[in-house]
Amino acid sequence: MNGTPAAPTPVVLGIDDLRPLPQATRIARTSGEGVQLLLEHRDAFIDELWLDHDLGGDDSIMPVVTLLEEAAFNGRPFDIGAILVHSANPIGAETVVRSLTYWNYHVRRATA
Repeated sequence: MNGTPAAPTPVVLGIDDLRPLPQATRIARTSGEGVQLLLEHRDAFIDELWLDHDLGGDDSIMPVVTLLEEAAFNGRPFDIGAILVHSANPIGAETVVRSLTYWNYHVRRATA
């Protein structure tokens, strides 16, 4: 034993209906699950949040985006190191990036 504490495991959350996202520590498959997942981590630092725009059928990431926007609007944004948008829907992905960038979240397009 060397007495050095282990580094904490990074919190990497993913919201995607299909992709496995092996880097994620937790995955939500619907927008409702995504909102719940974020609320469970409300007062914790989230290292990375991976978002897909289209979540199957009529579901999309927009309820999650709204939650993040409202938190920022109310002066208490979620503490997230990076938000990565990995959607195959370029218009939807750009909407998410633009919306969250406006509220000073660190967000960018990425490939999952």
